[in-house]
Parts: sequence; C-alpha cells; structure tokens
Amino acid sequence: MNFSRLIKNCSIPSRWLLANNIRYQSSSAAQNLIQVDINEETGVSVVSLNRKPVNSLSLELFKDFCGVMDDLEREKVRGMVLKSSCDNVFSSGLDITELYPNPSEERFEAFWLWFQESWLKLYASSFPTVAFVNGHAPAGGCVFAISCEYRLMLPYYKIGLNEAPVGIVATEWVMNSLRAVLPGKNAERLLTSGRLLDTQEAFDIGLIDQIVNNEEEAMARSEEFFATFDNVPKLARALTKQVYRKNDLNQLIKNRSSDAKQFLNHILRPETQKIIGSYFKSLKDRKKD
Repeated sequence: MNFSRLIKNCSIPSRWLLANNIRYQSSSAAQNLIQVDINEETGVSVVSLNRKPVNSLSLELFKDFCGVMDDLEREKVRGMVLKSSCDNVFSSGLDITELYPNPSEERFEAFWLWFQESWLKLYASSFPTVAFVNGHAPAGGCVFAISCEYRLMLPYYKIGLNEAPVGIVATEWVMNSLRAVLPGKNAERLLTSGRLLDTQEAFDIGLIDQIVNNEEEAMARSEEFFATFDNVPKLARALTKQVYRKNDLNQLIKNRSSDAKQFLNHILRPETQKIIGSYFKSLKDRKKD
C-alpha cells in the first residue's frame, strides 16, 4: 500500500481553498477567539474556544481554529484538549446570524467551506485529540466533540445534534462523525429526534467516554489517554487513524462545493427560514427573561 499517497489524499486540501479564493486571514488579535496553551513539559496543547458569551461558531472563529490546528501540526504536539472558556457552554453551535435571515451566497459559501475545513483538520489531525465538554454542547458544539477521538464531560450539561427540531438537516459528514462514535440505531435516533442528552445519558449510550467532576480531573484523564500512545510511533499512529477515517474524509473532500450548495439551498427555503426565525426569536425572548 502506498502510504504516502494515502496520507496526501487524507490531508487537508488547503490549495483547494486558495483556488476558490477562500483565504485564511486571522481575526483581530483583540477578539482572541481561540486561546492556546502548550505545556512544554508534557507536549499537550489546551485549546479553548473563546467567543463569548456562548461560543457560537462564526466564519471568523472557524478561520482562527484552522490557523491554530495548522500551528499545532507544525509544533508536532503530543496531543490536544479542546475545551471552552465560556461559562456553562462548550459551544452553542453554528452562529444563527450566519444562516438567518437569508444569508448572502458569498458570505455563506465562505462560512460553510471554513466549517468543512475545521472539521477536516480536527477529524484528520495527526495528533490525538480530547474534547473536554465543560458546558452545553448542542449542534455544532456536539460536532466538535464527536470529531475528537476521546470525550470527557462535566455533569449536569446537555449534548446532542438538535438540528432537526430547528428545521435543519445535518450534513452527511456530520452524520458520518456520529456513526463513527455510536452504533447505527442510536445515531439515527439521536439525529431524527434531535434530542439533547444529559451527561449520564450521553455516557450510557457511548456518546462520551468518561464523566469528570472538574477541570483538574479532566486534564488527568486526558493525560492517561495520551499516554496510551507514548510507545506507538507517531507516524504509524497518525496513518492508522487517517486510513481508518479515509472514507469519511474523502466523502467530503470530493464533494465540498456540492455540499455547500445543497446546504445553502436548504437554508434558503422559506419554510426553513421560518423555523429558524422562530427559533432565533425564542432565543432572544429567553435572554430578555
């Protein structure tokens, strides 16, 4: 088997973005949407989503996240822990203002392609990844969590893919991510119902791997996970992971433009905009209360 060719096919197609004028430009440093702390002693990086108040996933956040993932690949970190710096929320999911009302095609295409790029970089990373779900993680927040290799979660929070109740159909690569974590029957029920699970329920069905009580315990469990690979050659581990995930990765890589167009067409349907609008209004009303 030609491993060098395989790793190339599984790698992130940044040239494709450039060819389509989707260029990486870091957000303003003042925004500081992603915080990074690399422990030089352990080689582990803690990456914190930092778009307050609820880490809604915007075009700018995706761009910065991709830049951070590229930096970590160059640094050859031993592992990454993904967490939130916001109180009680890991990530609220996609920024609704990117989807409603009637987003422009140009802005949406850039937004969606950088969402795809973020998933590709996380799902195919050469280093081990842990999601420390230290707050609620609906929709896109759950996507980030299930794209990591191992999931830890604090009690009393909720996680799941609740797109369907909001009138949105999860894209195929998101479904593939969930199927990689859960048996098909459980994955289908979670997707079609859009139900958010509490921490214990998520653990019971295997959506998360461990329940932890605080950040200190989460970092200790993360270290234990990373230590399981200490005697495995890094290249062999990375290639094995990417070969195993090759079909999911290639499914998106080969269909990036069509995936973006299909999702945009769905979002722009009047009935979809109406449902999203009602959901958006309910969020605003909740904030007033």
